[in-house]
Amino acid sequence: MHRRKFVKKGTLTALASIVGADIVFGKNLPIDYKLLGLQDPDPFKMFNKDSQMVVLNDKPWNIEAQAHLLNDTITPNKYMFIRNNGKIPEDIDLANWTITFDGESVKQKKTYSLDELKSKFKQYTYQLTLECGGNGRSEFNPPAKGNQWTIGAVSCATWTGVRLRDVLEAIGIKDDAVYIGYHAADTHLSGDPKKEPISRGVPMAKALQDETLLAFKMNGAAIPLAHGYPLRLVAGGWPASASGKWINGISVRNKVHDGTKMTGTAYRVPCNAVAPGDKVKDEDMCIIESMPVKSLITSPKTGAILKEGKSLDINGHAWAGELKVAKVEYSIDFGSTWKTCALEAPTNRLAWQHFSATIQFPKKGYYEVWAKATDSKGIAQPMVLPGWNPKGYLNNACHRIAIKIS
Repeated sequence: MHRRKFVKKGTLTALASIVGADIVFGKNLPIDYKLLGLQDPDPFKMFNKDSQMVVLNDKPWNIEAQAHLLNDTITPNKYMFIRNNGKIPEDIDLANWTITFDGESVKQKKTYSLDELKSKFKQYTYQLTLECGGNGRSEFNPPAKGNQWTIGAVSCATWTGVRLRDVLEAIGIKDDAVYIGYHAADTHLSGDPKKEPISRGVPMAKALQDETLLAFKMNGAAIPLAHGYPLRLVAGGWPASASGKWINGISVRNKVHDGTKMTGTAYRVPCNAVAPGDKVKDEDMCIIESMPVKSLITSPKTGAILKEGKSLDINGHAWAGELKVAKVEYSIDFGSTWKTCALEAPTNRLAWQHFSATIQFPKKGYYEVWAKATDSKGIAQPMVLPGWNPKGYLNNACHRIAIKIS
């Protein structure tokens, strides 16, 4: 007699989060059955995103915010960008989730359950800035291949977890350790189980920072599925691709990690400036590490109209990778003159900083408000597009909003 196979409890939980309701008779669901509610998916319902978010791609899912949606001090899930390289895992079994530490430079291979991580190591919470390395790619000319992000592939949520450093110290790492590389449960778009969609990492110095976490909470609750549930790596201030989602493995390497999206031109820029459209040899490309200084005006929304004589209050965020932001300025005359904004200190290292200013306009007409941040080393945002690169990374040109005084 043929026995039907039924989906696991963990899979039901994941499916319920996607359809937005408890699957009442889910225990009777055959393992190969596709729910009608998953046909022609609505990404805003699937991922609990605001309907003003912008979908760039659905294979895999890539979704960004608009500037005015990012006004919160701490980014809520509904406004957080999604950047995926493969298929989101569907068969998560929380009770049996493990993470294995291996590689040439570990003294012993070690596997922990999620409960063991939570109970054996002290937990920490940090607010951390994550920005896609390709944020702003749509402005490059000649165009660069890839998702055409505008300005919304950035967020700064709070993350709770254990320090990667504490776990590595407990396992024991050899003196020749150079890099860590992550492995995850997402699957390749081709369906080939032997292919990893992405397996990136960071040098040991970054891996051992206080703020580099194996996180299991976002904004005080379990991490949403699209953002890495039940466990993810968070390495703030570096391209968000270094913060792997759905983590089930960490390899400690005695060389630069050579996983998927770590070689060739992926998340690399020319080591030296090149002319737009130039071809660059792989060996002349350098891995992106700390992200450049940048700012974003989040209020008001571009296109605001004011009555003559009224002042305009602006505010937004600024960040600078591993560094602090030293100052933020604004201009209403296309960068000819600049005035200083009020700037708050970060909540903690690697969190974005909030700025504000009150602007007076001399007369009726059209204006653009430009924002420019300068980091603690004195490096300021360029007013226009920075140096071209083949993959369209690291666009930190000044953000601008349009204002009309009637």
